[in-house]
Formats: sequence, C-alpha cells, structure tokens
Amino acid sequence: MTAPIRRYIPDLPALPRARLGISAPARAVVPLIRRPVAAAYRLALALLATGAVLVETLLGSPSRVLSYFAIQSAVLLAVVMLTSARRAWLARHPLPGAVTGATLLYVTMAALAHHVLLADTTPRFAMADGPAGPAWLEPLAAHTLYTVLPVAALLDWLLLSPPARTHLRQAATWLLYPLAYLAFTLTRGELLPGSPTYPFLDVVRHGYKNVLANALLLGLAFYALAVLLVAMDHARPNPLRRHPSKTGFRL
Repeated sequence: MTAPIRRYIPDLPALPRARLGISAPARAVVPLIRRPVAAAYRLALALLATGAVLVETLLGSPSRVLSYFAIQSAVLLAVVMLTSARRAWLARHPLPGAVTGATLLYVTMAALAHHVLLADTTPRFAMADGPAGPAWLEPLAAHTLYTVLPVAALLDWLLLSPPARTHLRQAATWLLYPLAYLAFTLTRGELLPGSPTYPFLDVVRHGYKNVLANALLLGLAFYALAVLLVAMDHARPNPLRRHPSKTGFRL
C-alpha cells in the first residue's frame, strides 16, 4: 500500500501573494464608435485634393506636374484622408499622429512657400506648361492646392482628431522627406538641365550658393513649423471628449 500524500509539506516555503497589476492602454478599453461626420468630411477632402491634382496634371505634362512638392503633398493628403475616412466610418483606431502631423506639415509648408515666395512673381508661377483648357481652371486648381486644402486639413486636425499624439523628436524625422526632395531636385537639375523646378531652387539662375541658402532658410522654417504643430497638439483640447449619442455615432 502507498502512503497518503500529506497536505502540508514543511520543507517548501510559502509563496508570497503577488499583486496582479494588469495595465492596458486607454485605446484598448475605450469602446470605438463610428464617426460618420468625420468620415464624410475626410472623404470630401480626399476627393478635393485628387481633383486638384488631376486638373494640374491634365493641363500640363504629368512628369512635370508630379515633380513639384505641392503636388506630392496633395497626393499624400488624399491618401491619408481616404484612409482616415475609412477608419472613422468602420469605427477603427485613427492613423498614428506622426502620419497625420507630417501630412499637415507638408501641405501647410507648401502653401506658405507659395504665398510668400511665388504668389507675386512675374511672370506668374504655374506648374502647367501652358494654357490647355479654360483660363479659370488652372487658377482654381492652384487656389485649391495652396489655400483650400491646407485650411481644410488644419480644421480636420483641430476639430476631428485626438490631441497629444505627436512628440518633439518626430519634428526632425519629418524633415527627411523635404531633404530627400531637395537632393532629388538638385540631382535632376544636374542630369537634366532645364528641367522644371521652383524658381528659388533654380541653380542655373541663382547658383548653388544662393540655392543652398534658400534651402537652409526653408529647412529652418520647416522645423519651426513642425515644433509649433507639436506644441499645438499638446496644448489643444480634445474635440472627441464628448458623450456618445444614443445612436452610437460621434463626430
């Protein structure tokens, strides 16, 4: 016969009671709800950006038009807004703040550069090669690119996006794309003389010394605006902190 197993074994020390601390991020416990107003607004913004890019492309050479920073920023804005609209409609988590912040920075900086450096140039700066449609169509597309889209993107960021999702270290990371664009523009100018570019980046007209000085000033402006956006992101109130309606919808 086998001896019964003793319930108490004195040789084994008692195990201390461990405190079970289970933590989870707020986004994991807060229920997600559909936001049809935000989805509709972002879809309209994506379509507006797509329409402006298409008009500029059809009025000029596609390779020429797509080489401009403002056009590339508008394409990025259309993709980000379309993705954000889908997430808002399906009650999914929003895009990372680094993505939306960078998109807003590029669109805003392209608009500021146009209004400060290009709006009053003679002859008038235009990305299209020449008149290939109604006279009012290209100015309308340019006004949409440089005024309507930045203001609409800023309103979406302020009124429809959660705050405090960006960090100061991201401000320097956001400058990688403008630096890559500058390198691409200067390299293309060396390999393809006479290729279209912005007047303040035209090495043939101004020389490398002046072009690099202009690029440095633009880079500092880029970084200052990026820091300002991060500061605003942490100072602004949360527009989504509202009680959900009985239908389960939210702005």
